[in-house]
Amino acid sequence: MTKTLTKLTLGTALGALLPAAAMAQEAWFPYPAEETTPAFAADGERAPVTYEALEKAEKPWNICASLPHMKDAYWLGVDYGLVEEARRLGVKLNVTDAGGYTELANQISQIEDCVAGGADAVIVGAISSDGLNSVISEVADKDIPVIDVINGISSDRIAGKALVSFNTMGSEIGNYLAEKHPAGSDEVTVGWFPGPAGAGWVEAANTGFMDAVEGSAVKVLEPRYGDTGKEAQLKLVEDVLQANPDVDYIAGTAVTAEVAQSVVRARGLDQVGILAFYLTPGVWTGIERGFITAAPADSMVIQSRMAVDQAVRILEGKDYIKHVGPKIYVINQDNIADTDRDTVLPPEDFSPVFSVE
Repeated sequence: MTKTLTKLTLGTALGALLPAAAMAQEAWFPYPAEETTPAFAADGERAPVTYEALEKAEKPWNICASLPHMKDAYWLGVDYGLVEEARRLGVKLNVTDAGGYTELANQISQIEDCVAGGADAVIVGAISSDGLNSVISEVADKDIPVIDVINGISSDRIAGKALVSFNTMGSEIGNYLAEKHPAGSDEVTVGWFPGPAGAGWVEAANTGFMDAVEGSAVKVLEPRYGDTGKEAQLKLVEDVLQANPDVDYIAGTAVTAEVAQSVVRARGLDQVGILAFYLTPGVWTGIERGFITAAPADSMVIQSRMAVDQAVRILEGKDYIKHVGPKIYVINQDNIADTDRDTVLPPEDFSPVFSVE
């Protein structure tokens, strides 16, 4: 099957294709997506496309996926997408968990083990945008394709990217605040928690957010970087609220938003708004309950499904979109009731799966 590059308007994409994506797993596609050209360019032009996946793999390829961790629901969603697409296509899959964003050496070792174990292709959710480049070159030298999923890798030796622009994710939340508090209005203070320093997706989101609020009445406190584990984010939020009791907003990672809900309620800070720059089940529930204002959906399940499909297409010498990701749209308290949860998040009862035979 060759790639489909049907041009869509956003209204058509979301109105017509998202219901199709919400059907049984065998029919998650066609899905509204965006292709970046030139491929892998940070400032490339994004154009709407309809993503079509293969019906079945020609043989049970051995695919390995290396993820930063599975400490939060976001990466559980990535695991779910990888596992379900491997099952649907009929390929083998091994998933490794490096243990956190401080464990770069462990991720490098796991990727090396993947190759030594006979992987035909490697999918990488990178701990560092630059830190894996050497091992990726080694893998590529063996003619094993590497697919960059979710986080972003700077290496030019990768074969494909299945991800969204985290610059856009950050700017979506920044634009929300800038439009609500334009220049000339009363100044508001925002505590900003972009995630672990050095990760490509974090730097991209930070740039997008800061650019979006520039020139508005939004004052951003010094960014507080940290691991996306709940304990780490909880401490950062508590420290900022302690030092800045008059803060108006908490904005940052999904984990930041999840833990901020309890802190804000416990301290009686009902006036503090909470925003996340990506979506998790906890953020979804927070929006439903009115505790979190909004979050853009990057459909992590679909990103990981696309990565598996890309890997199989490359291995079988079939046409593929080299740099693609699902269409981003913002979920808030106004539209959440009309949004099908299954199009953007994994099932609530999903537990990690590390192997598909």
